[in-house]
Amino acid sequence: MPTPLKMRSKLFVPACRPEFFDKAAASDADALSIDLEDSVAEHDKVRAREAAVAWLARVGSVDKTIIVRVNGMGTPPFEADLQAVVKQGLDIVNVPKIESAEDVRKIDTLLEALESRAGLSRRVLLLANIESPKGLRCAAEIALASDRVMGLQIGYGDLFEPYGVDRHQRAALDHVRVKVRFAAAEAGIDAYDGAFGRVADLDGFAQESQDARALGFAGKTCVHPRQIAAANLIFGPSAEQIAFARRVVEAWGAALARGHGAVSVDGVMIDQPYAARAAQLCAMAEAI
Repeated sequence: MPTPLKMRSKLFVPACRPEFFDKAAASDADALSIDLEDSVAEHDKVRAREAAVAWLARVGSVDKTIIVRVNGMGTPPFEADLQAVVKQGLDIVNVPKIESAEDVRKIDTLLEALESRAGLSRRVLLLANIESPKGLRCAAEIALASDRVMGLQIGYGDLFEPYGVDRHQRAALDHVRVKVRFAAAEAGIDAYDGAFGRVADLDGFAQESQDARALGFAGKTCVHPRQIAAANLIFGPSAEQIAFARRVVEAWGAALARGHGAVSVDGVMIDQPYAARAAQLCAMAEAI
């Protein structure tokens, strides 16, 4: 599986449209998210699940992170979804509407049993959706509940629409993003921005991605292939950022060797937090 640092773009693919699976795999997206939840009608859940499982069985090794979004805990398809998709080829299971650390621990226990039954050589990771008021309030507890949790992802539709919050209201977006980002940071994992549904509005998608990137988000869901290029560009480091980060890493190593705790690079005072971020950017550049 590619490093989680390489999840700038995550292309959303409804499992009821298996004709899109191979096209999505051939795209420039860093990750694919096969959806069994909201994009699949209730009467089509079983067929969609079977299509996803069949594709996972034959896809083999691809240079992408493979995610399946299952139906939420407490819904009839939830355990059947997990039992079906926890197989070789799956990297991450995305569970919607997680609201507590206890939810995460229950999922962790289920996944451990299913991994053992399937004879998997590595763990399936968990991407936890934050998309309810309670989930937002408990975001840090969710992030810290298990080392299986690799990231938090915002679900704007479920979080905003039931309560009359404008999906594009800047104050609401910033409030949610900051809370989710610092919850993820407390656990040492990444935060991922939610989908932007106005497919034809590429400028709006780019602006929303830039806003999320400025708050430290690692990537964004794409609901159409035309959004991938902007996500990859915005959430990846620029050539100038990479060059500066490499100079910082080199200078920081030399400073530590001399017993110094700070160093100036290009007129910028660098200490440990800035050096750590520079090392992270270098690692991201290598992954990309």
